[in-house]
Order: sequence, then C-alpha cells, then structure tokens
Amino acid sequence: MFDRAFEWGALERFATDPDKGATLGVVSGRRRQGKTFLLRALCQETGGFYFAADEATDAESLRSLGQALGEHLGLPSPLALADWRSAVDALLALGRSGVKVVVIDEFPYLAKVNPALPSILQNAFGPLRRERDGSRTRLLLCGSAMSFMGRLLSGNAPLRGRAGLELIVPTLNHQRAAEFWGMRDPRTALKLHAIVGGTPAYRREFTRNDAPSRPDDFDPWVIRTVLSPASPLFREARYLLADEPSLHDAGLYHSVLAAIATGSTTRGAIASFLGRKSSDLAHPLTVLQDCGLIASEQDVFRDNRSRFRVTEPLVTFYHAVMRPIWADLEQASDARPLWARSQRRFESNVLGPHFEQVCRQWSRHFVPEGFFGDHPSRVGAGTLNDAQGKTTLEVDVAVFAHGEEGTGAGRERLIAVGEVKWGEEMGRSHLERLRRIRSLLALQDRVGAASARLICFSGVGFTEELSAIAAASPDVALVGPDALYGEGWLGH
Repeated sequence: MFDRAFEWGALERFATDPDKGATLGVVSGRRRQGKTFLLRALCQETGGFYFAADEATDAESLRSLGQALGEHLGLPSPLALADWRSAVDALLALGRSGVKVVVIDEFPYLAKVNPALPSILQNAFGPLRRERDGSRTRLLLCGSAMSFMGRLLSGNAPLRGRAGLELIVPTLNHQRAAEFWGMRDPRTALKLHAIVGGTPAYRREFTRNDAPSRPDDFDPWVIRTVLSPASPLFREARYLLADEPSLHDAGLYHSVLAAIATGSTTRGAIASFLGRKSSDLAHPLTVLQDCGLIASEQDVFRDNRSRFRVTEPLVTFYHAVMRPIWADLEQASDARPLWARSQRRFESNVLGPHFEQVCRQWSRHFVPEGFFGDHPSRVGAGTLNDAQGKTTLEVDVAVFAHGEEGTGAGRERLIAVGEVKWGEEMGRSHLERLRRIRSLLALQDRVGAASARLICFSGVGFTEELSAIAAASPDVALVGPDALYGEGWLGH
C-alpha cells in the first residue's frame, strides 16, 4: 500500500465502529486508483465479505451473490435469494453476531439493471427497522462511474442521509507520483506525470514496472508503452470514456475533450471547434464534469469568464498527441518518427498546460511555509485587460489570502502573481511583464496588489541577469522543477 494512510484509516474506523446498528458507506474514485485493493485488504484483515458485481442481468447478479454468500458461510449449496430486498437483509444478517464488513464492488453495474436498488437500500437502512438495528454490518458500496457515484448521496437521492462514510480515493499528487514511479530527475518526473498523472495502476499493471530509467530514456519509454498498440496504455483513454454509463454519444464527448485538450478551453471556443452553438454544450459539459473528466475553473479576475480543463492527463495526451495520428500508430512497426513529429503538440498542448496546473497546485498546497508571507487561501489563473497596450494579459498563477480586518468584508488579498514557461529560459522581459500586471491590478484597487510577490516558474531555467535580480529583490522569486518537489525529493 502506497500513500493511502488517510483512506485506510477512514476505512478502518468505519469497519471497527462498535456501535449497534448496521451502517452504510460509499467509496468512489476514478478507475485504477486502488479502491479494490483497499477494500479487498480490508475484508482480508477483518474477515469481511467481498462481492464484485459483473455486467449481468438482475437475476444472474442475484444468483452470483447467493453463491458467494453460500461459499462465505460454508454452506453446502448457494444461498437462494428471491429478490434484492431479501439479498440486502441477508447481508445485514451477517452482522448479527458482531461487526462484519461487507463490500459490494462495482455497485453501478447492479443499479444500472435495477434502478430501484438505492431505494431498497434506503428502506433497509431506515430507522427503527429490526433487521438494521439488530445488525452491525458495515456495508460499503464501491464504484468507479463517477457520475453515478456522485449522485448517490446528493440532492434528493434515496440514500442521502443514510451513509456514515463517503470516501473518494484520489489520484497521487505530482510529488507522491514521482516517488511511486521511482523518478529522480524532476523534469522527467513532470513529463511522466503530464502523461500518466497519478494513477497507480499505470505503473504496476499497465507497464509492469517499466519506468524511464534516466532522462534520455523518456522518449523510448513513451514509444514502448503509451504509443505501442501492444501496451494496455495505448487504448486506455478510450476505455475511460466507455466506462461511464452517462456518456451515450461517445463521438460528441470525444470531440469536446479534443477541443479542450488542444487549447479551446472556453465555452465559445469549444462550440466553434465543434461547429455548434454554445447553448448546445450545456449538457455534454455538465456530464463530463459529473464524470470527473473535466473541470470548470473561474477566471480569478473576471466573474463572468471560466475555462475548462481535462482532469485526466492520459486523456489529454490521447486527444492532443495520439488521436490525430491514431491510424498511423495502429499500423506502425516503429513509432519513433511519429513521436518525433508530435513533439510540438506534446510541448504546447500537454506539457505546457500541465506544468501550469502543477505550479498552481504547488502554490496552493505544497509551497514552503512563509514563502508568500501568508497562507494561500485560493490559487487560480486569470486574464487582465491592458488598455494602454491594447492587449489582454494572461496571468498563469494568482495567489490570494484571506482578507484582514479593515480591507472590507470578504475581500481577499492578492499576495502573488506568477508566470509559467515550460520550455523557455526566463529573463528580465518576463519579470517586467509581471510588474506590468501587478501595476494594472493595483490600479484596479485589488487589495494587496501593490505588494504582491512576483514568481517566475520555468522548466528550463533563468538567465543570470534574472537570477541576480531575484537574489537582490525580496519581492521576486524563481521556481524551477526541483523546488516543485520540495526537500523530500528523491533526487536530493
């Protein structure tokens, strides 16, 4: 088990809760994050009952559950379950003599063919019900269909208010992912994370522990794994969409993802890419957000403007790099020329935006104490009009802290602005651009703007001139790949 101490602790507390009465819990997260591993380990440690549902008819699923229950109880024949009400009561009966962990994995498969299942569970876990009150079953429902699992406990859903645990198993952040993959070079770690993100299974099961051994092995690694038709990673991005039951028109959703992955990140730009009206995109954008495949991020300087980004790096890589040359990749015996011709798309559409996102996450969650002079409360990106220069300035990183007394109710303080360049050495011109941004924000009466720190993030490095300026100026800081991984970086 790697970096799942919080999740394991939550499951352990839920499983060993000595209180009377059966309790319901929900575990979700995108595929390949280790949910099944955690839940199987929990059942193994506690002597619990684990059942993994299949895509099957309602009757077959009941038979499979009855057979698994019979084997668990040591019965000579499968347990006969007439319907799901009796099946749930049989699961509650497992906890009559003490605490019993029960896991139903891939629960969305069961609810897809029997939509009444959540309501059946609602009634089974209702108050003053003898079967529930006399049991100490700890029932965990698990699933990877994020749109379905997200609605299970929300709004007016039947199970709202019935669950004692709602656990989402996240992907590994960039620091933990580098450690998991055994990366020692920060630039290589960032490039790797831009493709496979923090999904643990992509190293263990999908690449059989094949990781770039050194910086000059990165390109060969991409060719022998992600771009190889014989590798499970090759088609994984397509399967991630197929796993979501809410995505009925696969072509439409692939096109929306392709638009965002290739730089069309506003609603209007996506509509133009698809040749549709902006109003036609409300449903597909909402569905993709519910599935956890895209996120909408508000412009920190314009309330009426937002941008979308793809949250799964492998999906971005597929649409930006692989999809345009898919037919060639399927037929190629040597993908090296194809990968060489894809470098510009990889740099501009994958590495650049991903590096910006990592820099924002670092500024919010991993920055050393006191780096900004105050604790960040919000970090985002934004756009700013420069009337004098007759242009629009993009602000890659804007860091805010909670307002102090006297600054106005609810007004945040701007404590830093930053510019991010993956493949460009940063110099004085980049710093001057940040100073221009700071002065414009101060003219807009942004609280704290006049003293905001200026941060240059570069994946390549900085000129000697800029390094000298930063050394002599407390309001200027330079951040490279090494700093993004902190003092605990494996390469140190």
